[in-house]
Amino acid sequence: MTQENDKNALVYLLAGFGLGALIGAVAGILFAPKAGSETRGELGDKIKDLKGKTEEWIAEQRAKRHANGATEEVGA
Repeated sequence: MTQENDKNALVYLLAGFGLGALIGAVAGILFAPKAGSETRGELGDKIKDLKGKTEEWIAEQRAKRHANGATEEVGA
């Protein structure tokens, strides 16, 4: 059970870093001296990028969890 807690702690740590990076990126874009339409366009692009990366990461985590579950079933 300790190993599962370690995995959960790592996931929360990585999620925290990701959220911090997202907040920093948004703040940087919003405070940059650019035209509003240009800023909104960049922000939209960054959000689409982040959405794609998040979906990839979630798919990877699900695949890993599925693979680990299958390994445990075979090993048990």
